Amino acid sequence: MPSTTESCSVRATDTTTAPAQPSATIITTAAKFRLGQIVATPAALALLQQHQRSAASLIARHVHGDWGDTDPEDAALNDMAVEDGSRILSVYRLVDAEKLRATPRSRRSSLPTVWIITDAADDNGVRHCSTLLLPEDY
Repeated sequence: MPSTTESCSVRATDTTTAPAQPSATIITTAAKFRLGQIVATPAALALLQQHQRSAASLIARHVHGDWGDTDPEDAALNDMAVEDGSRILSVYRLVDAEKLRATPRSRRSSLPTVWIITDAADDNGVRHCSTLLLPEDY
């Protein structure tokens, strides 16, 4: 993919329950795919705030191909999705690297987690939306 500059603002899909979030601009020349419109569930924004994590930092990881704590099979599917336009899923655990390493994969779902899903491309190759959400929001 040619160099891309992504500029986005993260917003809650239901502003009645989530605090207002400032816009964040991500400028990159190494994006692996386009994000489309970026939205987030109020629960995802609240969890990010609770753990003092930035939605923009997770989005930057996602668009650069750092799929977070996905299993190897899903990571391989994401790599293929960059090329074939199918859906992309990243899994980010909101804990430090040491705690993540110390937690067996079978128990990681109990850790505070945010997913980012970028929709599959349409018939014209356009991805319209990326969503930050909790697994239970899916």
